[in-house]
Amino acid sequence: MDLSLRGEGLHLWRGERHVLRGVDLELHQGEVLQVCGANGAGKTSLLRTLCGLVYPEEGRVLWNGADVRRDMPSYHEALAYIGHESPLKADLTPRENLRYWAGIRQRCLAGDVDNALGRVGAKEWRDRPVRTLSAGQKRRVTLAGLALLGASLWLLDEPATNLDTDGQRLVSQIIAEHLASGGLVVAAVHHELALRTNVRRLDLTSA
Repeated sequence: MDLSLRGEGLHLWRGERHVLRGVDLELHQGEVLQVCGANGAGKTSLLRTLCGLVYPEEGRVLWNGADVRRDMPSYHEALAYIGHESPLKADLTPRENLRYWAGIRQRCLAGDVDNALGRVGAKEWRDRPVRTLSAGQKRRVTLAGLALLGASLWLLDEPATNLDTDGQRLVSQIIAEHLASGGLVVAAVHHELALRTNVRRLDLTSA
């Protein structure tokens, strides 16, 4: 089955502010949608709407052709959402965080965790409490967790934030690998990622 995500006529208000104005989008297996726009354009609101944290006043979100509201638990099993704030527990180490975080979703072996942390350059500090890590290091640990969750759909809010040049390249590589394995990605970005194929773009400033 060709996995797909679609948003149809999404309208969202915050008080008197009309945040999303009839947004349409479509994404298929192996594709990434880069959501662009100025601060306040609604990028984060769109991601939160797509993952079901907020419901639009008008429009609907469809996963594989079905309205996600019909079976939200199954939809949530298929997606991983990474917001601005780190989902990590400050007093746990990166290793402990990922075993807990990924273990909620599926069986996670110690070797899998170490491989994921090594992939993002976190091997040397994988046993330090997260509260001692820099913002960029925390972002790398969060990215490592994505590979362990087994989710087809990634919804990422500024995935390269707090990362240096090497870290930004790493984000693009991780996303490219996920697309090559048949995944889908929606990423809200200020600066477009270095991806060359299967890229769609949605500019909310002009939406």
